[in-house]
Amino acid sequence: MSQTPSALLLIATGCQHCPSMLLSMSELIKEGKISQLEVVNIVEAPERAQALNVRSVPWLKVGEYELVGLKSKSEIQQWIDKSADTEDMSAYFEELMVSGEISKVQQLVEDKPQHMKTLLDIMASEESGLSARIGVGAIIEQLAGSEILQNNIDELGVYCQSPVARIRSDACYYLGLSHHKKAEKYIRPLLDDSDDEIKEIAQDALAEISENTE
Repeated sequence: MSQTPSALLLIATGCQHCPSMLLSMSELIKEGKISQLEVVNIVEAPERAQALNVRSVPWLKVGEYELVGLKSKSEIQQWIDKSADTEDMSAYFEELMVSGEISKVQQLVEDKPQHMKTLLDIMASEESGLSARIGVGAIIEQLAGSEILQNNIDELGVYCQSPVARIRSDACYYLGLSHHKKAEKYIRPLLDDSDDEIKEIAQDALAEISENTE
């Protein structure tokens, strides 16, 4: 049986949507959907908002998920259900990136490097939206040369064999950003790819590695 998550709700005096969120959370705890609920009025305790880098309310944390703005009870329930599977963060990351919270996703990946797999899942999914894929690219560019990216070279190497050109292209580009010689064995076969654009990306990726390992 999955563990029932706890929740933290930040509200503020005069907030238009906070009462609705508070009501929904009160109902969910009565129904046993969450194990405990902490409610903080940031007008009275501004240090909590500062510590969590919260800029607007209502703000809710359920398990690992942080939700900003008004959410219906059914929407909150969906995130509660997802919190039971901490391996699948894709929907959460996509929502954050589409909402412009790319830096938040980057911080989550830096704090827990295993979440890099979630970024690669989004990259490789044909269902991922363009905004989410652009967000993935922006984050990985910030992680260029990092141990986090280098530890995922083999996974990216698998994607270099994808039948989908876009996925091969993205994987090749990210391998170049790893700045690690190990990535070259996955990039070199793409120099003979059937797609001319991927051939160019492979050349650029090898040059990127060469420039950063001399």
